[in-house]
Amino acid sequence: MTEFWLISAPGEKTCQQTWDKLMTATTRANNLSTNNKFNIPDLKVGTLDVLVGLSDELAKLDAFVESVVKKVAQYMADVLEDSRDKVQENLLANGVDLVTYVTRFQWDMAKYPIKQSLKNISEIVSKQVSQIDNDLKARASAYNNLKGNLQNLERKNAGSLLTRSLADIVKKEDFVLDSEYLITMLVVVPKTNYVDWQRTYETLSEMVVPRSTNLLFEDQESGLFSVTLFRKAIDDFRLKARENKFMLRDFQYNEEEMKADKEEMTRLSTDKKKQFIWIASELPSNAATAQQEEHEEAEGGFERSLQAPGQQCSCHHRPICHGYSWLEPQPARILSLRVLQNRLQPAGLQIEEPLLTTCPSFCFVSVNKSKLN
Repeated sequence: MTEFWLISAPGEKTCQQTWDKLMTATTRANNLSTNNKFNIPDLKVGTLDVLVGLSDELAKLDAFVESVVKKVAQYMADVLEDSRDKVQENLLANGVDLVTYVTRFQWDMAKYPIKQSLKNISEIVSKQVSQIDNDLKARASAYNNLKGNLQNLERKNAGSLLTRSLADIVKKEDFVLDSEYLITMLVVVPKTNYVDWQRTYETLSEMVVPRSTNLLFEDQESGLFSVTLFRKAIDDFRLKARENKFMLRDFQYNEEEMKADKEEMTRLSTDKKKQFIWIASELPSNAATAQQEEHEEAEGGFERSLQAPGQQCSCHHRPICHGYSWLEPQPARILSLRVLQNRLQPAGLQIEEPLLTTCPSFCFVSVNKSKLN
């Protein structure tokens, strides 16, 4: 699990001086964290009332985007099934893993023009993520239906000889077909009763064709036998067979129906493979919800830093320049880093919120919206 702290630091004379001060306090002197610059452009600033209203909207948007990112990751894990260990390598943003994307983030000027207001940018993010969410819901619903239908067919091709499909077991030559008087029946016989079957099947009814039984298939518990008899003797034969623990299968050989079942199995298996293809080609680009979340985090960090006490220049009513960074705390030094944060925070350093990239979702997870005081 990788944890990141989003840092908002009021600027020195230059952004580089702000960065050097942060590096000296957290890394060079005591190795408390690994730091990466978080490049946020000069976004369009509105009035304080607009910023206050936008704060609530961004909180809702952050929760929504986070939920969609989790859905994307969960959907990938569901479809990959036995290959869940490949989820992490497939969840990418702009072709790179999520940690790399966070630490090397660049604002997408084409998708999110900085001449737009903060509110307009947040609406663009919301619209894009909503589209991804709708597409994902449709895909997930189709996949669940596909998976359910395929599992039903697979169950028919497995299990007991009393219930499983016989399409892959029996052949046309196993049956007497198109006879007005004769019919071939299928009987499930426990392995322990094979001798009894061979000894008694001809006497279970007066109209059983002698020497007509054949073992067609067997599993660990039972065997499937064919037997030919006159149609008028079916009921009597069924009753006597049950008394001897021989169970008749209600089965009529129909080549077209069996062919349709096989084609349906093939079609469903093919459709399932297409899901893997979509996973491999399209879903990683939809893990671009991570991109929307990162832009939303950038916008939120910018907006919150403007509302921090004392962060307005009294002469021109413009926001003081801030430097933004991702801190990746050394696991054993988190307490020391928090002590340092408490010492620096009165001077203007803000920890906006911690972020995690974590298994099994491998997505950005905001774990606490409050300051870590």
